[in-house]
Amino acid sequence: MASTTATFLSTLARATASLSSSTMPSGGAKVVRFLPAQTSRGRRAVLSAPRAAVSGTEKAQPAPASDKDSKEERVVKVHSIEEFDGALKAAKNRLVVVEFAASDSESSSQIYPTMVQLSRTCGDVNFLLVMGDESEATKELCRREGITQVPHFNFYKGAEKVHEEEAIGPERLAGDVLYYGDSHSAVVQLHSREDVEALIDEHRGEKGKLVVLDVGLKHCGPCVKVYPTVVKLSRSMAETTVFARMNGDENDSCIQFLRDMDVVEVPTFVFIRDGKIVGRYVGSGKGELVGEILRYNGVRVTY
Repeated sequence: MASTTATFLSTLARATASLSSSTMPSGGAKVVRFLPAQTSRGRRAVLSAPRAAVSGTEKAQPAPASDKDSKEERVVKVHSIEEFDGALKAAKNRLVVVEFAASDSESSSQIYPTMVQLSRTCGDVNFLLVMGDESEATKELCRREGITQVPHFNFYKGAEKVHEEEAIGPERLAGDVLYYGDSHSAVVQLHSREDVEALIDEHRGEKGKLVVLDVGLKHCGPCVKVYPTVVKLSRSMAETTVFARMNGDENDSCIQFLRDMDVVEVPTFVFIRDGKIVGRYVGSGKGELVGEILRYNGVRVTY
């Protein structure tokens, strides 16, 4: 037991160190309620889409300094509805992030360098820029997409809008891109009950790992904020724990799974050991989440 404790204490130290740079705010855990807190079997899922909170504390980055930087960027400027629709169609199921901006908007100029940087580092995400005041064609595109303020960000997959934000800072934008575009981290992406059951079966027995299932919604601010923490933990705790994620409003199978699991708030983290649910944590607090994971891995944790 002493060696096990030492192993997990070192894991905790690594995890805590890696989380010091997380984008999670320090204001405490937050959750979004999306099912009525009833015990009746007739409970109905109400999958709302709460708007993300606007952060006024994030510092904007300076504007690009040279033409060389512009040439290296992967942000594609579109000039019409036809070009816009064509870009979404060509992207297929890749995440497409669109910034709607204006030439006289200082906020648009300040956030754009973050778009450029993300376009360089996120090779599996497409980035588009629409200058709403460029022409009548771009104005018409903004009207069709319901854009009334800039900068405004829309996120698309399969040509369908999955999320939108406005008046956000660099950290929130980067977090959104990770949450909606993650396809290469150690976090297992689950899309149905069958996916969950297969993962659980894979980790049955003495050699099986603790499974941490992160259940959220597409339009959930706290879910987006805590996800970078989940990604970092999936790397630092890979030897003992497997992390997985499911968006409860992705499809009918996911919705039914959440009902069956009695998930009433998101984000909810379900802890599964040897095929059995051993506990759950509701919230987005980094320290509490790490503590719960260690506890269900056999480490005594005091709060």
